[in-house]
This record gives sequence, structure tokens and C-alpha cells, in this order.
Amino acid sequence: PCGAEGWAQDAVPPGAAFVAAASYRGPGNNDTRSNKALPILLWWSGSLFPHFPGDTERIDCPRGSCLVTRSRRVARHRRTKALIFYGTDFRAYEAPLPRLPHQTWALFHEESPMNNYVLSHSPGIRLFNYTATFRRESDYPLTLQWLPGSGYLRAPAVPLAEKDAWRRKGYGPVLYMQSHCDVPSDRDRYVRELMKYIQVDSYGKCLHNRELPSERLRDTSTATTEDSEFMTFIARYKFHLALENAICDDYMTEKLWRPMHLGAVPVYRGSPAVRDWMPNNLSIILIDDFDSPRELAKYLDFLDKNGEEYLKYLEYKNVDGIKNQFLLESLEKREWGVNDMTLPNYLNGFECFICDKENTRVKEEQEHKKSRGKIPAPRPQIAQFKHMGCPMPTPGFGSVEDLSEGDSWKEMWLQDYWQSLDQGEALTAMIHRNESHQGRFWDYMHEIFLKRTGQH
Repeated sequence: PCGAEGWAQDAVPPGAAFVAAASYRGPGNNDTRSNKALPILLWWSGSLFPHFPGDTERIDCPRGSCLVTRSRRVARHRRTKALIFYGTDFRAYEAPLPRLPHQTWALFHEESPMNNYVLSHSPGIRLFNYTATFRRESDYPLTLQWLPGSGYLRAPAVPLAEKDAWRRKGYGPVLYMQSHCDVPSDRDRYVRELMKYIQVDSYGKCLHNRELPSERLRDTSTATTEDSEFMTFIARYKFHLALENAICDDYMTEKLWRPMHLGAVPVYRGSPAVRDWMPNNLSIILIDDFDSPRELAKYLDFLDKNGEEYLKYLEYKNVDGIKNQFLLESLEKREWGVNDMTLPNYLNGFECFICDKENTRVKEEQEHKKSRGKIPAPRPQIAQFKHMGCPMPTPGFGSVEDLSEGDSWKEMWLQDYWQSLDQGEALTAMIHRNESHQGRFWDYMHEIFLKRTGQH
């Protein structure tokens, strides 16, 4: 359901087995209401639901209970208090209209910003009241969704002597494994340039120049399940090119955490704020710290030939090697777990977050009514730009001006990014005008296009 694209593409988070998992019943509460009296949360995106048997389930959360359903028959019911959307499936032209004043909209979007750039613009993200995204600023942050715990980082590395022996067999110092080409971060353009200055062994479909040693290892399902033979093979590399498919603060995936787990040094481009989350000050090499691929290659070559300097990048694996208190506290504080049956997964956790918010809102509305206006009505919470807010894609190497007219990356991703802004504006305008007919969306898009091009 989360768009698994295979290892080396963009794999499923370690907690993604949640879809088949039983409902997380929670610690229980003292909510004695019958199901008929509970607020209803409607999953508008069917692809993540039901994640327990049946179409409807009672969830018992810390502050109260709710009914969760995917049955759209209750979409306009007065007890249906929140609609939950999965970001990758959210389409502005399919949004439920008219938007009802008694309902909040909640967004669950742990995936790449490239899956839906509508959410990276203010008009798109401000359609929602509550958010669970990879950004630490969101209401229910999923930033460390790919990191099971600090123990995952401490797993021992392959000894340097074995890595050097691997090098003598003709393997490169740098591994690249990507089968999802043509992405917004334009990573292949950068790697292609880097390959001119240092040996990069590329096993995926993108920039493929080397075969994996067995048919079994070539099977993408072997890789996505963290198969031990596969992991042993890639752990022998000194450096892993870890380039996210899109650039955004706090968007960090297995491309970063897996090499750290294996004890290979990630050569990273992705979240500009990645250093905030690193176990210590010397654990990854940031591509953007170097003026050019040639300069980066020089530095990697230096570390490849100087074992003592290279090993400094793996000191976080030592006892007490993780110095970053912010990272440790964040792992400690999160309410959900990754591959941990004692904790809710983040999907059930977000449901309870929404349930608690809606039960609070119901109570505040009742108090407002009872007091005949003396107690103010609850104010709606609205998501902020920084709950997602990802920047415009830029070329992986060079500048936009350097790209040829028919460059496929430029035509695809820049257009997608700006067209998404128009879509968010069109839906916002429709909601403000209380439109009930989805079919009018393209008229609104046309109106915005004319305004923007000064033809109005």
C-alpha cells in the first residue's frame, strides 16, 4: 500500500507490515459510550484501510473511543467528525465536496514529497487540520519512521581488512543501487558526473554497470526484506551513495539508515537538516559540502587509502558512541514503534491522535452551546506550510539554465511542481465558494491558468 518500489528503488518502511496487523486496542480508557454515540473517523483513502478485519472498528484511545471506517456511506453523517486522507492517494480533483463545516480533514503522508507536490505548497497543505508527515513540525511527526531504534545503528561493521580485501578483488569503494530513475532530486545526473572521477559499482537499473553475483540477489524482494545474504554483500562496501528521490527537510529513508546499520558510510544528499539527526558529528559525508563531484571523489579516495581516517566515520558504533541527545530523546519519546509489537504502529497511533482531538472538540462544542456563547467555540486548527513545505526540484548537477530544451527531467518535475500549486489553489477556491460539483475543478484550473498568464 505504501508504493513499495523495491530495494534500490524506494522501499517499504520497516513498520509497513502494519496493513495486515490487527487493530491496536490501546491501553483502554473509561469511555462507556456505546458505538452509536462515538465520533466517526472516515478513511477517505481506501488503500490503507482496513488495516484490521472488517470495514468498521471501534478504537479505544487514551482519552476516549471512536469508530473508524472506510464506508463512504457515512461521509455526510453528523457524527462523522474527521476525514483521513493518505497523501499519495490525495487528488485535488477528487476531493469530497462540498466540504462540511463540522468535519476536519487529516493528512497521513509518510512518503516522498514527489508522490504529491500539492502538499508542498501552502494552498495544498492548508486544506488540512491535522498532519502526520516526515517533517518534525507536523502534528504527529513520522521523521524517524525508518529507524527501529538506536540499537539498529550500533550493529557491528564489516572489519576494515575485509573491506580492503574486497577492494583488491576489483570492487569499487562506492556502491550505487538505484532502480527508480528520473526522480525530482535528479540523483543520476550527479552520480554520472561522479563516476568520471572514482569507481562506482552500480547494480540497479539506473547507471547499471555491474551484475549482482547471483540470481537470488537480483530479485528486488530479496533486498526489500533485508535478506541477510544481500546485506552481507552490500556491507563490504566502504561508501554507499545515499541520495533521496526528493529533497525536503527531515525526509530521510532507508537509503540513509541502512548503510549506517551496515557500517558503510553514507554519501548523502536529501534532507538539508540531516545533521540534526546524526548519531555524532562524523557519521555521514554530505555531497553538498563539496564544490563539485570531482572534489567529493578526491575526498572519498583519500579515505579509501587512509583506514584510520575512514574508521572515524564509524565511531558512533562504539559503546556510548551515539552523542546526539536530540536523536536519542526523539527515539525515546515517540509513541509508536517500528517492528515493535509492544507499541502501536504509526498508523494506529495517528488514528488515536485524531480520535483524541475530535473527542476534545466535541466536548468543547457542547460546553460552548451549554454556556450560550459565554465559553468560546473551539477554533479550528489549520496545518502550516512547514508541515510539509518542500522546495522546488533543482538539477542534480549544474543549473536549470545548463539543461537542454527537451530535457525530460526539466519537462516532468518542474511542470509537476508548479501545476500542483495551481491544483491546491483551485480546490481552495472551490471550498470557499461552497462548490459541490467535482467536475468543475478543471474550470477553476483554467481560470487560474488565465490569471497567471495575464489573459484574464
